[in-house]
Amino acid sequence: MSATADHAEERTNPAARLGFEPGQVVQEIGYDDDVEQELREGIEAITGQELVDEEYDDVADVVVLWFRDEDGDLTDALVDAIGLIEEGGAVWLMTPKTGRDSYVEPSDINEASQTAGLAQTKSVSAGKDWTGSRLVTPKAVRSKR
Repeated sequence: MSATADHAEERTNPAARLGFEPGQVVQEIGYDDDVEQELREGIEAITGQELVDEEYDDVADVVVLWFRDEDGDLTDALVDAIGLIEEGGAVWLMTPKTGRDSYVEPSDINEASQTAGLAQTKSVSAGKDWTGSRLVTPKAVRSKR
């Protein structure tokens, strides 16, 4: 794919700039009527498969966690999400944009992700009403023995 085609896809598919790849298993948690449908469809178009839900009983490559302020404890939700991904996988935390109903304060996201042992690597607009924060586990030091 050419660089121009890559940029065109980023403009037409909101999921393109989030780093999803063909063949990835993406588990979705916190789905409700208010989620960004265009983003979900974009993820499925890139990965070539449907998102799996909370009942999925294997590990995923990526977790998309839709989280609203009233959804409970964010740290607990992130710890649960970590247990669902492959080592080295990512959690995309989707929260309502600042000023929208049920938005989550950026300081709360930062504190919860650090407490859960995650580092935020990217934050993007994930649609009209949602912001996405890419959270990853710090790279473990691997010794070659």
